Amino acid sequence: MTEISIAGEIFNVLIEGDENKAVLMLSNPLCTNLHFWDPQLPVLLKHFRVVRYDSRGHGASVANQGPYSVEGLGRDALSIEKVHLLGLSMGSIVGLWLLIHARECIGRAVLANTAAQIPGPDLWNSRIQSARQTGMAGVAAAAAERWFTKAFRDTNPEKVERVLEMVRTTPLNGYLAACAAGRDMDQREAIRSIGNKVLVIAGRHDLSTPPGMGALVANSIEGAKFITLEASHIPNIEDEANFTKAAVAFLTAPETVAVTPRPRRKAPAKKAPTKKAAAKKSLRTKTSSRKQVAVKKAPVKKASGQKLKTKGLPKKPAAKKTMIGTGSKKRPGKKTGASKKASGRRKS
Repeated sequence: MTEISIAGEIFNVLIEGDENKAVLMLSNPLCTNLHFWDPQLPVLLKHFRVVRYDSRGHGASVANQGPYSVEGLGRDALSIEKVHLLGLSMGSIVGLWLLIHARECIGRAVLANTAAQIPGPDLWNSRIQSARQTGMAGVAAAAAERWFTKAFRDTNPEKVERVLEMVRTTPLNGYLAACAAGRDMDQREAIRSIGNKVLVIAGRHDLSTPPGMGALVANSIEGAKFITLEASHIPNIEDEANFTKAAVAFLTAPETVAVTPRPRRKAPAKKAPTKKAAAKKSLRTKTSSRKQVAVKKAPVKKASGQKLKTKGLPKKPAAKKTMIGTGSKKRPGKKTGASKKASGRRKS
């Protein structure tokens, strides 16, 4: 056992296991102490360095006058570095607060028999009033019926008694102050911001935090897992083997890297043209057609200094030329009236 001082107040802490292993912090329920987790220790120590502590008002830790708050109980646990978390009932409610407000301090979390809110104030006030009248012995008697199924109480009285003895030895003022924390707690909206990996465990026959409360927590945390066990409010004792197996499997599962597939490019959906769009399209088509016709009908200009090719066209007959003798040189010339007459005389 180790006593540590937090803001001048003494807390009872027990640290066990290999220093080179990941750290797992255990947070116990209302009216219990760090020995609540004894059944799980042999298995947990194979995988983790385990830190257990008595919550404020419980066991050998400070039990000052209340009322307490979930925030205050959560801050009591913040003197440690990053850890995985396993909490049950009030311990899991404190775990929710840590995941909301100090998520960088928590790795993975197993939250058993948990709730974001436990209504209503009258229920809690009735428990406070009853405890003041009957003391912690009366609290233990009432807890036995809510925390364990009748079948388990009948067949395992020694295991039930071990837990009830923790209830009886809890300081009355510590219990009353912690009840006030449960009464005033409402984390239903805040838990939606949790991004850690979370496993929620519920007891199928739990009367204190029914499975629906645990399911609401799991559904509010993205990616959270949810399982139910055949137990009431204390499944780590009533269904010890399955509880321990589920918790260790979740806490030690290898990390997986999610691969996001590249999205396929989708062809844009063709929209039916509106009347206005259809009219614009028709006008563009007509204008384009006119331009094409104009290009085809445009005359071809003859290049300067070049002859048009007439291959394949019929040749026109050559015009007859009259040659006028001028010595050795001949040149075409026009016939004058005198020449026409001379020509006529020759023929005659």
